[in-house]
Amino acid sequence: MKKIFLLTIIFANLIFANKTFRVGLVPKSLGNAFFEAVRDGGLEAAKETGDIKIIFNAPATATTEGQAEVIKSLIAQHVDLILVSANDPDALVPVCKKAMRRKIKVISFDSAISPNGRILHIAPADTKYVAEQELDLILDALGSNVNEIAILSETPQSSNQNEWILLMKELLKSNSKYKNLKLVEVAYGGALPDKSYREAISLMNKYPDLKGILSPTTIGVAAAAKAVVDQKKVGKIYVTGLGLPSEMAPYVHKGAVKSFHLWNPIDLGYATIKISHQILNGKEPKPGVVYDTGRTGKLVIDKNNNTSMCEPFIFNKSNIDKYSKIF
Repeated sequence: MKKIFLLTIIFANLIFANKTFRVGLVPKSLGNAFFEAVRDGGLEAAKETGDIKIIFNAPATATTEGQAEVIKSLIAQHVDLILVSANDPDALVPVCKKAMRRKIKVISFDSAISPNGRILHIAPADTKYVAEQELDLILDALGSNVNEIAILSETPQSSNQNEWILLMKELLKSNSKYKNLKLVEVAYGGALPDKSYREAISLMNKYPDLKGILSPTTIGVAAAAKAVVDQKKVGKIYVTGLGLPSEMAPYVHKGAVKSFHLWNPIDLGYATIKISHQILNGKEPKPGVVYDTGRTGKLVIDKNNNTSMCEPFIFNKSNIDKYSKIF
């Protein structure tokens, strides 16, 4: 009897040791170069771990309904863990709770799900870094005169962008450093290049004294920069925001963008999978826990079960060609 019991334990351990974890990676939408770079970083980390299979899927457009359907499909496939960059922080909670009831771990990255719908959120950068740096970049481009600026975001439900915009509004009111920046409107491009482009042109037409457009979204910032070039507003209106060097290089060289910023999306995907692997192997996230993410460093879980990576990197004419070859 004892021999049978020992053999059972050994057999169970062998099964667990050879287990391949299946991880659903759900970005806001397909066809977004930022999330494709996140996927590539995740695949790099998965190859290193040797026991993670990534299922990359998302709706064609950035909708909550589309994401919910993708998550339902992953639940039906009995995946081990789901990673989501949320189009809406609250609307995804019910389907994510359903996943967790099925013993599937749910983590948000980039754009958070509300806390009761996930066990951890991995932010690419601290909110204050993004908000302050974005205002500093437009201030540097425009100088010290009174200037009208507008913000071009994705959707009114984008949790990460809403946090950055809220803090930017607070800083514009409370910090004398930004006293000459006048925010005239927050517009939304729906995470769609064409709609973002049209919204940027609409802002230019609506506000003839507009001098700057800030866009905390890779889709929006590229669309706004293209609109400035097409409308022959280079030198009259400057664009900055969160952008991919490969997409922004032409607009930097043409003068529509003096500088912009972003974290490395490849590193974000890499770190996210590294943390997921440790969680799948029993290291549950709770305040004070430290995850070693290899080349992307050690990340500490805060009191709200969040963690964040580094301060965004600034790109300009001095380095854009180098990084545009990378991502």
